[in-house]
Parts: sequence; C-alpha cells; structure tokens
Amino acid sequence: MTRLLLIGPPGAGKGTQAERLSSAFDVPAISTGDIFRFNVKNDTELGLQVKAFMDAGAYVPDSLTNAIVSDRLQQPDATKGFLLDGYPRTQEQVLELDRLLEADGDALDAVVLIVADTEEVVARLLKRAAEQGRADDTADVIRHRLSVYEEQTSPLIDVYSSRGLVVTVDGLGAVDEVTGRILAALTGRGLSVPVTSVPVTSVPVTSVPVTSVPVTSGDAASAS
Repeated sequence: MTRLLLIGPPGAGKGTQAERLSSAFDVPAISTGDIFRFNVKNDTELGLQVKAFMDAGAYVPDSLTNAIVSDRLQQPDATKGFLLDGYPRTQEQVLELDRLLEADGDALDAVVLIVADTEEVVARLLKRAAEQGRADDTADVIRHRLSVYEEQTSPLIDVYSSRGLVVTVDGLGAVDEVTGRILAALTGRGLSVPVTSVPVTSVPVTSVPVTSVPVTSGDAASAS
C-alpha cells in the first residue's frame, strides 16, 4: 500500500505529477477540488451544499470537507492506497486525516512537497492566463494567490516535517525530469516503485465522485 500527500503551489505542475504518481503506484488521485467541481456542475446534494458556501464567498467548512474525504477513502479503489491532492489544508483537517487513518491502523507514507521559483511560477501562470483569455489573472493577483498558498501550507509542512514525512522536490524542468526526482526521493524513503512505472506516461485519473454527504447543523459555523 502507498499513501501519499502532494503539496505544491499553483503553476508548479502538481496536477500533472498527481496523475503520474497515481499511475506509477496504481492508486487513485483524490482531489477535493475535483470532487467539489463535479458535484457543483451536476447539481448533486453535495454540490448544492458546496455552492452555497462558494456563492457566499465562504470557505467550505472543515466538517463538510472531512466528510467528503472520509467517504472517498472508504471507496474500494482506495483501500490499497491513495494520493491526496488539496487535502488537508488546515490543521484540523490534518488531525481528522490522522484519525481516519489510525482507525484502520494506517498512516501516510510520505508528503511530497513540490517547490518552484516564484518568478518562474508567475511567468507560467501569466502565460496560461493569456492563453485561456483570463484577463483578471494579473501578476498582482497571482502573487497574492501564491502568498495565500504559503500562508495556508506552511503550518502543514511544519507538522509533517516534524514527523519526518516531507520530501522536497524541485518542480522546475521537463515533466519527465520532475517525475523522476519524485520517484527517486520516494525510493530513498523505502517506498517500492514498480519498475514498469519509469518513465511514467500521463494517464488521466478518474476519481469516484461523492454524490451526497450530510451536513449537520452548526457546520457553517466551523468554516475556516
């Protein structure tokens, strides 16, 4: 079994590497953002709950996000391992993930931290914004987004570093090179990487969507 957490700033290629690692270790890539978007787009019960917070400009509360992840980790394809992308994002979510894994006698194997030069990331995101016609994504907006990322993830990185779980990888360079660095770092931690996974080709990952998670009263008050 392989249980990984992937952390990286916008524009560092985290999504691409999530797909590749998912393929390499034959585990599902679980993105809370993807689950949210799927359900909002399809007007599911969960989607309506999430949309209500988004429309109000509020964070989706930890209680709802935790319920989503708990449900997803109980799906059959996640019993042999998983790669988490976008969760946990708060210290309360870290504790909840600990509880979920400990209940089954499990724990994270590693936390992959992808780092990249800020100026390079800004340049990448500006180019992407121009290609996609997103005029609102200015350099100032992107820098603010990166600042928020640093503020949110620093406490999590500190927690996982204190547990000796973090492997830091340079996210700049060719996609294959970055994948190779990550796999080498994980191998150095004793994780067994299938020989056939190198080099890894980009394979789309289909996440099993969560369609309904009940929200108890008071959840909104726990938004963070």
